[in-house]
Amino acid sequence: MSVYGPMLDALRGVRWPARRAVGAAPAGTHRSTQKGTAGEFTEYRLYRQGDDPRALDWKLLARSDRAFVRLSDERALLSTWIVVDASASMAFPATTRDGVGSKFAQAKAVAVGLAAVAHASADPVGVLVVHGTGVTRVPPRTRRGTVQELARVLDGVACGGAAPLAPQLASLPTNARIVLLTDCLGDADACLKVAAAHGVAGALIECVHVVAEEELSPPPGTHLARDPERTGVEHVLAANGRDAYVTAFAGFRKEMSQRWRSAGAGYTEVVTTVEPSRAVRAVVMGIAAPSTPLNAGR
Repeated sequence: MSVYGPMLDALRGVRWPARRAVGAAPAGTHRSTQKGTAGEFTEYRLYRQGDDPRALDWKLLARSDRAFVRLSDERALLSTWIVVDASASMAFPATTRDGVGSKFAQAKAVAVGLAAVAHASADPVGVLVVHGTGVTRVPPRTRRGTVQELARVLDGVACGGAAPLAPQLASLPTNARIVLLTDCLGDADACLKVAAAHGVAGALIECVHVVAEEELSPPPGTHLARDPERTGVEHVLAANGRDAYVTAFAGFRKEMSQRWRSAGAGYTEVVTTVEPSRAVRAVVMGIAAPSTPLNAGR
């Protein structure tokens, strides 16, 4: 857990408000779709038979001779599921430069940071990791030590395989916030369909698209690229094809951004060279992640 310490220190005081009102749930910090007579005042309604007389605005009654009830936005908890893609492609790059880790290393750090922010708001938070040997699932909890437990679970997972993410997303409840950390190189189409359906049903979906710096700017020269999820699939990236690759990859990222947002989800691209705490703040605030490298300014 000590490896995440500086990041967690940098995130103290950060809160993660829901992008829209949430459905019926236990009392918490997020604005709810439910109306009540406690909490933050929003509007008046004429008194109806059966209303609690204590909700009457007696001063307004004295002025207008009409009985009105004060209505308020209720506040609710929001269970948060953090889904982490641990397929073989997330292990890229296998060897790192400048001390920067793989896509999975960045995804783990951002997942822990998001878990800490959600937990600090007293929201239940859990994790679901899809990897080569199956699925590891820890249901949302609010108890003390939850963030440390989730960090240990994530650190105990090794990347591998190409298991689909969509069936696991579909298994999650719709009265929750669901955050998917992935490189979008697997079953993205199926995931988008699930995200759209869950969003219509009330879920708050966030896609965190993790991209390696080496994918954005491959080193010059000719390279042999092997697909880690399909045995025997190889491609030669020639020196004169580098510009075409960069253009194609930029188009792919733009397409993912547009499609996730069209599905009603939040979308944040996070590069492996960005400080995890800054990436977490970008996801929470719904803004573009900064491009400042990890070692900048040191």
